[in-house]
Amino acid sequence: MANQQIVSQEQWLNVRKELLAKEKEFNHLRDELARERRQLPWVKVEKNYEFKSENGKESLSDLFEGKSQLIIYHFMFGPDWEEGCPSCSLLSDSIDGTRVHLNHRDINLVVVSRAKLDKLQAYKKRMGWDFKWVSSNGSDFNFDYNVSFNSDVPAESRHYNYVTKGFPEDEGPGVSVFIKNENGEIFHTYSSYARGLDLLIGSYNYMDLTPKGRDEDELPHTMAWVRRHDQYDE
Repeated sequence: MANQQIVSQEQWLNVRKELLAKEKEFNHLRDELARERRQLPWVKVEKNYEFKSENGKESLSDLFEGKSQLIIYHFMFGPDWEEGCPSCSLLSDSIDGTRVHLNHRDINLVVVSRAKLDKLQAYKKRMGWDFKWVSSNGSDFNFDYNVSFNSDVPAESRHYNYVTKGFPEDEGPGVSVFIKNENGEIFHTYSSYARGLDLLIGSYNYMDLTPKGRDEDELPHTMAWVRRHDQYDE
């Protein structure tokens, strides 16, 4: 910041137009990537998963709630945790605002964690959220979609983000997408993990517009600055 170049408005405009050309190219590449994502093959979901919700027991099919497409955010909240993950909480702060728009585009969005329902409800109330949050406790769902790991599995043997590598936690973040056809058959179409979730974090997209950006280079690890929204020191 101390060595940042200072120029005239005309000079700035010339450089800005050069960057604009790159931004437009990036947008076209992103459109193409989204098209390829939509063309991924599907995998039929054969297993019957059961979730606990405020409505009682629900199946994966129930979570669609009349829509043909379902996005599930895998929120890190283990059975023995007392609070949800701060980074997942940052992402979840923007879910309620977008959920109504997704519903009007034939998409339902549901959050899933392994913690028991009463813990999820208490944390949801504390955070002031309204989205649907269900518990997969007792189900294979989180394990099958590679966001939860048995503690007896060595960290170096855990399969996360499509590779087997060292993963230190029993819970990991992710997003999975499903579609249901007219016959009620459900198919898994997409899952993403780790940095693939950046697009869902509205705060990061705003930060990337600013001179300091995410400003994480000097931190012990990425997102070390994140706090639950009721825990920032004023």
